[in-house]
Amino acid sequence: MLAIGRHHLAWGSADQPPLAPALTAVSDWLAPGSLLVLRVPVALATGGAVVVVALIAREFGGDRRAQLIAGAAQAGALWLTIAGHWLTPYSLEPVEWLLLIWLLVRWIRVREDRLLVAVGAVAGVAMETKFQVFLLCAVLFASVAAFGPRELLRRRMLWVGVALALALSLPTLVWQAANGWPQLRMGAVVASESEELYGGRPGVAVALIGMAGITGTVLCLYGLWQLLRREDLRPYRFLGVATVALYVFFVITVGRFYYLGGMYGPLFAAGAVGLQYRRLSGGRWAWLVWPACVVNIATVVGMLLVADRATQSDVPQAIAERTAEAYEALPPEDRARIAILGQSYIIAAYLDVYSPPGSLPNAYSTNRSYGYFSPPPESSTDALYVGAPPDELRPYFNLCRKLSDYGESQEQWLCTGRNERWQIIWPRLRHLRMN
Repeated sequence: MLAIGRHHLAWGSADQPPLAPALTAVSDWLAPGSLLVLRVPVALATGGAVVVVALIAREFGGDRRAQLIAGAAQAGALWLTIAGHWLTPYSLEPVEWLLLIWLLVRWIRVREDRLLVAVGAVAGVAMETKFQVFLLCAVLFASVAAFGPRELLRRRMLWVGVALALALSLPTLVWQAANGWPQLRMGAVVASESEELYGGRPGVAVALIGMAGITGTVLCLYGLWQLLRREDLRPYRFLGVATVALYVFFVITVGRFYYLGGMYGPLFAAGAVGLQYRRLSGGRWAWLVWPACVVNIATVVGMLLVADRATQSDVPQAIAERTAEAYEALPPEDRARIAILGQSYIIAAYLDVYSPPGSLPNAYSTNRSYGYFSPPPESSTDALYVGAPPDELRPYFNLCRKLSDYGESQEQWLCTGRNERWQIIWPRLRHLRMN
């Protein structure tokens, strides 16, 4: 996101809309190189999601204790805990989904139609963050049509909100159309990568639920039961149905394990309200709630410690510095015609973000988002390639020789004597998979 924000900011990219890169660009402009400032927007979004879940619980009729339990469950969702300080689309998405749902829930209770315009505004911003919100909206519409309240679909301001959402998402849709709709091909790519990462559908099925956390998983299942069976929660039953539909869809299509993160909150809220009913009616299991919350908090602290250690790596810095050294070792006349290529978009981003200032020109890659940025200039007749052996490049150069070997993903290759124009090479080698 930072590499895109610094060097390639546009109305879209191959796999993501522009909001997250734009936020990184603003944060980096305000405080260049500050990790703290870079984390502020997503930290606010992650904390805001906790507040919104408590507000949903209040709309369901929850008292302060129920609101606190629902918010605590949201704060303890495992993936949100791990990724809640990374400025990425999937860290911003949960609060957007939750805001949209809270506005719908509040409209059902108070029938203020201006809330429906706000729903459209939130959906439009979410569409500039991740495209999954299109699926969320479609499933919510279908669930409301089937289970009510159908009056919602007859409100004129709802369709004003829909028009507003489409207007806000239009720039990135135009970008996608102009570039051949690469996002539509990402589904197969994600499914293929998820098969390898999670062991296919069974792994995704477990992970989608388990990422709610230990206490959160139980509260999710209990909240779903409450939404589907309690008569006083009947107006909100469509949320339970929509969650099940999204879960089934993500399992069938082998999606990422964090795709359901924005739907935990309503289930937490319904579950907390269900526990409130049990408490008020003298239910004997109510005392388990607070020990469960303590266990959840302890799990979150442990996950944060593990995540902090797991993400401390000197590999990106090392790749960038070694590439800069190899580049500087070339004669000046050779450097003038060199294009820096990364095997994957990740390596290209490492080179763009971690290289010492002024040591390397901007990096290129034919992978994912980088493949849809501009190709190298035609004056670059040679390429310094970082990654596994550049088999795909060999047909387009007279010679490719290894300069150094720091491991399979960190090899450095010098390919000389380009025999075809970049404008022809680039579309042929552009690909979305990371390997």
